[in-house]
Amino acid sequence: MINIIVIDDDPLVTMSIKTILEAGGNIKVTAAGDSGEQAIELYKQHSPNVLLMDIRMGGITGLEAAREILSFDRNAKILFLTTFSDDDYILKALDIGAKGYILKQDFEGIEAAITAVYEGQSVFGSQITQKLTGMVQKQELFNAEAAGISRKESEIIEQVAKGLSNKEIASALYLSEGTVRNYISNILLKLNLRDRTQLAVFYFEKIKGR
Repeated sequence: MINIIVIDDDPLVTMSIKTILEAGGNIKVTAAGDSGEQAIELYKQHSPNVLLMDIRMGGITGLEAAREILSFDRNAKILFLTTFSDDDYILKALDIGAKGYILKQDFEGIEAAITAVYEGQSVFGSQITQKLTGMVQKQELFNAEAAGISRKESEIIEQVAKGLSNKEIASALYLSEGTVRNYISNILLKLNLRDRTQLAVFYFEKIKGR
């Protein structure tokens, strides 16, 4: 059972999400709130597997709450669910360490997104992926050879950016899961990145569209 907290300033949205998610039997909404302040307090009280949170709310924003939570729990798994696909929000959410960013329009995919984040994947809705692709910074193109990134490592970076799990990458590239984990650890070290989410952002900013 995946225990989550849902934070949204619209009670109807919160109740709808709770009803939909708990109907599947694999997810339990242990608490719900309507502000960034409540997100912080509820997270401290319940230590959920995943925090599903809106961005724009009264008081402190979801981004500010996420930054505070990650300051005392760097392993927090935070998934943003919002109606806003603003470029600045997307980059800020991913930069502070959120594990995903999906739009409320992708309502039917929320359960799958939560499960993926719980399992350690990074999740981007289809519209968000398109946005990230459009935000490529072509003036800072990535030189894989100069960074010591091999062809195989480049393939793995692309697979991570697509949201594939280690198991899926291993199957696609005919490697063991352990080998994939080692590759990703080495890639993060070489690129001075914190986690898979930052690696995915790096791919869309520096590599995609070359």
